[in-house]
Amino acid sequence: MAKEKSIYTCNECGGTSAKWLGKCPHCNAWNTMIESVAEAPGGGGKNNRYQALAKSQPVATLSEIEASDFERTPTGQEELDRVLGGGIVEGGVVLIGGDPGIGKSTLLLQAIDDLSARLKVLYVTGEESGAQIAMRSRRLGLAGTRVRVLAEISLEKILATLEQEQPAFCVIDSIQTLYSEHLTSAPGSVAQVRECAAQLTRTAKASGCAIVLVGHVTKEGAIAGPRVLEHIVDTVLYFEGDTHSSFRLVRAIKNRFGAVNEIGVFAMTDKGLKGVANPSAIFLSTHGEPVPGSCVLVTLEGTRPMLVELQALVDSGGPSPRRLSVGLDRDRLAMLLAVLHRHAGVVTNDQDVFINAVGGVRISEPAADLAVMLAIQSSLRGKALPRGFIAFGEVGLAGEVRPAPRGQERLKEAAKLGFSVAIVPKANAPKKAIEGLTVHAVERIEQAIDLLRELA
Repeated sequence: MAKEKSIYTCNECGGTSAKWLGKCPHCNAWNTMIESVAEAPGGGGKNNRYQALAKSQPVATLSEIEASDFERTPTGQEELDRVLGGGIVEGGVVLIGGDPGIGKSTLLLQAIDDLSARLKVLYVTGEESGAQIAMRSRRLGLAGTRVRVLAEISLEKILATLEQEQPAFCVIDSIQTLYSEHLTSAPGSVAQVRECAAQLTRTAKASGCAIVLVGHVTKEGAIAGPRVLEHIVDTVLYFEGDTHSSFRLVRAIKNRFGAVNEIGVFAMTDKGLKGVANPSAIFLSTHGEPVPGSCVLVTLEGTRPMLVELQALVDSGGPSPRRLSVGLDRDRLAMLLAVLHRHAGVVTNDQDVFINAVGGVRISEPAADLAVMLAIQSSLRGKALPRGFIAFGEVGLAGEVRPAPRGQERLKEAAKLGFSVAIVPKANAPKKAIEGLTVHAVERIEQAIDLLRELA
């Protein structure tokens, strides 16, 4: 028999090579080439794997195409609906990834049980047996009287079941366990994951069934398999949170039917995941009295303003001081310390500086700059900020304080939660006074530091 030809595929980008390389020539990632069996080219006809995902349509002028909003069906989980943009869309494909045991299957089992009262649903599991799914359902207190369950990993059998059952909503748990009989590589390989996802997406678009794919993640936290998997689907959600904490975040990083960077906040209970209506309470510590180094930031996650406590600790560090941050970018912290030194005269050259965002939240927006710098100043001086104090604003290298988007909503959210003093960029100062909130507008970081000394 002729020896089967091997091909090496990159786990990061899906690029292929005839021989093993330490560095992928397509995306320059190191040690990502994995050996698999080269597949024969797909033939034409009914079994052609490279058919279009949708029926071909004639060329039309953009202005003449009828545009209508997508009809959405709520899942019964308000926080999940928020991330999805209002609910599931007919024919939409959602990819949800997260660490093992973080609650992906639990959340989807709750959602599919709620949806079963209005739609025909199917839960396909490749990791557990039907008895295990039933046991989890009983533990969560779910009825499950209309939830159809299939324990199968063969793609062809799953597609046949979808054609027979004709569900309106289907969960595939998980995409890495499926395999297609047309490929000889093992389940979870790049070729199998890509092929199974493409076939399921094609089925969703043709039948109108909304499909949710559960994806494993790598040790770096990215969804396992090539990035092409994220390009195929309509929506990509990431489950975040520490398994030692009871709180979970679901974040949308891609959504063709809604806004990205939306988050849903859940609390893990003995009856499953429950939505958190006021997530700001999670990210605020409960101090009896104000403590040095603590500053509350009003951050924006998608369309939701949230209050997060930032804590700074400045301590003597000797000739090689450390700069550590949890929840914020470390390089940006080094830049802010340089701005503090140059424009506000706050010297931390011989000090260790530690920054932490309470509650395990990750903050990526530059509007956190001002709050970080005020927390560092507070810890260095050993004086607490006033009770009920909040701040937000981006700080440039020249020391200017730039406005943050949707500043009025941030201030109203802070006032609603009982905060009374705010330092914000001048462009974010409200035109009308906000009841219970005193707003101080600044243009430069040195003005903010001087004002802070007066308030303290």
